[in-house]
Amino acid sequence: MSLKTVFALIIINKAGGLVYNKTFYEGGLRKISTNDYLVLAGTFHGVHAIASRLNPVRPEPSSGLEVLETENFRLQCFNTLTGTKFLLFTDSTQANVDVTIKRMYDLYSDYVMKNPFYALEMPIRCDIFDRKLSSYIREINNR
Repeated sequence: MSLKTVFALIIINKAGGLVYNKTFYEGGLRKISTNDYLVLAGTFHGVHAIASRLNPVRPEPSSGLEVLETENFRLQCFNTLTGTKFLLFTDSTQANVDVTIKRMYDLYSDYVMKNPFYALEMPIRCDIFDRKLSSYIREINNR
């Protein structure tokens, strides 16, 4: 069965802390608790840091773990220049994941980073970002 669906987004700050998580499609992945999201964020941050050092030819900037693919889902990481990581969980057959994750980063830039009330590296609480992100993912998941 091919869903071609975006399941969830996790945003991790440069220190490895979870600053945002959102599930878009409940039927795709097993529901996990907020504590599990925190553990996942910290674990991914550590693995990403180790993977970036394993490459014998160090690219600039070093990339670390970019994609983790299983038969049930794909986890793609977009690492920003500031060290913030966007982890997007999709169906393993989802096309153009890089375009999707970069559009999510654009929404983050427009509605979170330009918000004068947002404190860097802190959890994201921005209603307009939630609405715009949900609207964008609804378009993708309803294709």
